[in-house]
Amino acid sequence: MNSINILIVEDESIVAMEIKSYIEKLHYPVIDICSNGHDAIKICSREKIDILLMDICIKGDIDGIETSTIIKEKYPQTKVIFLTAHMDEYNIDRAVELNPIAYLSKPFQREELHAFLKIATHKISTRQIDPKSLPNCIILDEEFCYDKKSTTLFYCSESIHLTRKESELLDILIMNKNNIVDFYTIANLIWPDKDISANTVRTLIKRLREKLKHKFIETLSSQGYRLIIS
Repeated sequence: MNSINILIVEDESIVAMEIKSYIEKLHYPVIDICSNGHDAIKICSREKIDILLMDICIKGDIDGIETSTIIKEKYPQTKVIFLTAHMDEYNIDRAVELNPIAYLSKPFQREELHAFLKIATHKISTRQIDPKSLPNCIILDEEFCYDKKSTTLFYCSESIHLTRKESELLDILIMNKNNIVDFYTIANLIWPDKDISANTVRTLIKRLREKLKHKFIETLSSQGYRLIIS
């Protein structure tokens, strides 16, 4: 268990120390405690963090979900357990996009946290199948690949959540790889029964491009988009 490193992001120092004490009694190493998103990002840049215990309402100009999003984009294999006093639909919907291990409501039961730490540890320690070995997998580069059967995008063997329309867009671009796909083709294939504006298509392209870390998708002014892969 000593190979699993945990970062606690909690702006109530007493609560943070209680969590740290409990976790360490379970023999999990806590690398650090911080109270804001910017410090959490800095710690993750210099330490290998396997599990984030992340409060949603933290100090600073970015909350726990925004912080986790930034960290997951840079280190996609990091597992997140959200701790929050807020169970509103808005925050739950935002958190779900990151595929967290758990979304625990404060005050949470220690046994619940223990169980989800075990789940996170199991996911980290279990050897994953190399997605590039899947029969329907399309290799985009040394970091990215896409399994057409499950419509799953992988980055460094870690799955990245795609919405249905993002998957449809990636399928279209892959089918026409290295060729230009115009705006009307994308709009008609993804929204066949709707009159879609150029801004809607551009927004979808932007979202997919961000998940691909701004690789592969080329914009050709007044012509369309092209997925550049070998």
